[in-house]
Amino acid sequence: MSTPHRIVIVGGGAAGLELATRLGNRLGKRKRASITLIDAQRTHLWKPLLHEVAAGTLDPAEHAITLLGHARRHHMNFRIGSLESIDRTQRRVWLAPNLNEAGEELIPRRDFAYDTLVIAVGSVSNDFHTPGVAEHCWFLDSLPEAQHFQHRLLEALLRAGTHKPGATGDALEVVIVGGGATGVELAAQMHHVARQLTQYGFDELDPEHRVHLSLFEAGSRILPALPERLSRDVTAELEGLGVRVHVDKRVAEVTREGIHTADGEFMPAAIKVWAAGIRAPDCLENLDGLETNRNHQLAVRRNLLTTLDDTIFAIGDCADFPPDAEGRRVPPRAQTAHQQASFVARAIERRLRGREDIGTYVYRDYGSLVTLGHYSTVGSLMGSLTGSVWISGFVARAVYLSLHKMHQVALHGWLRTLALTLANLLRRSVNPEIKLH
Repeated sequence: MSTPHRIVIVGGGAAGLELATRLGNRLGKRKRASITLIDAQRTHLWKPLLHEVAAGTLDPAEHAITLLGHARRHHMNFRIGSLESIDRTQRRVWLAPNLNEAGEELIPRRDFAYDTLVIAVGSVSNDFHTPGVAEHCWFLDSLPEAQHFQHRLLEALLRAGTHKPGATGDALEVVIVGGGATGVELAAQMHHVARQLTQYGFDELDPEHRVHLSLFEAGSRILPALPERLSRDVTAELEGLGVRVHVDKRVAEVTREGIHTADGEFMPAAIKVWAAGIRAPDCLENLDGLETNRNHQLAVRRNLLTTLDDTIFAIGDCADFPPDAEGRRVPPRAQTAHQQASFVARAIERRLRGREDIGTYVYRDYGSLVTLGHYSTVGSLMGSLTGSVWISGFVARAVYLSLHKMHQVALHGWLRTLALTLANLLRRSVNPEIKLH
């Protein structure tokens, strides 16, 4: 009996987990391939929800997926670990030792053999080598980081509501650097949380005077990758909430006391969040000679195979896909991860059937949506039949929520997704609107 084709997927984010689930259901179940998913975390949460976890408007227990259990249900193996290196000649993936919080080694350095390797390690925040950012700013790249930030934010808000003005400063100053979707949505969620706390016994907080939110963007407008009309509407909405929006403000240095801009201004801040850009993780910088760009993303061809190795795919935020004829690049969005996972799943199945032509990936833009939490949702939908359609309010909110449901359907199927949705609705009927612990 021949050995099943060994497929190793490094990265359990949206792209990697959707790909592993589909291959497990279609190939692993029939013993046509052995699928191994590798990730440094034991749980998965859809990354667009991290800002809600950070603000405290979403309890991750309601949406997080235990990867060990998910792997068992979908006919694949899950292994905990972080990518350290690969050996392309021997076709082996090496994982760094796994340590606990005390720095003790739990799992030693180990390796896994592959016939097909898919790298889907996502992205991390890009500080652009700005002095002080790594030491004094919060990053929201993972679920543990978002949870840790939420605890510190709640403590800061409780302190602001129980100390008299002047005891620890006149107000809690919060600065978010980066006017992309993450920064904008986080600002709105934090505004909502500060005001919701007054409904849970902290009526002395006085968020209008004791909590100040500022959003800094180096470009000429927030949401620079999205249509200008959307940017104008979101700016007006944020300013109407009292969020101070600063554009054309490049951060030159971050200190314990606050941020310094390139034009000489200083903004004091007790809480500083960095959401100004993304890059691929450092582990891709020198991965056995694979070609990368300056942001460590792996260069891929139009079939998502790396430029120097026909056995290695790269998908999601860590892949540097060639620009189209007009110079436009594939954006780092959830819909990109979903589309690329589907394409690579089909490509691998074609290869196992003996077909050499695996096709060409084409990005399809279905529009952009930005949610301001309970306040508003705006965006545009794009399609071959409708063209570009501007939506807002309830319709936009429903479409935004459907993006997460599509991800859940890809992982669980329709019936389990409906059951999860009902369970979440029941929990929300008895749980507080925001996380209070």
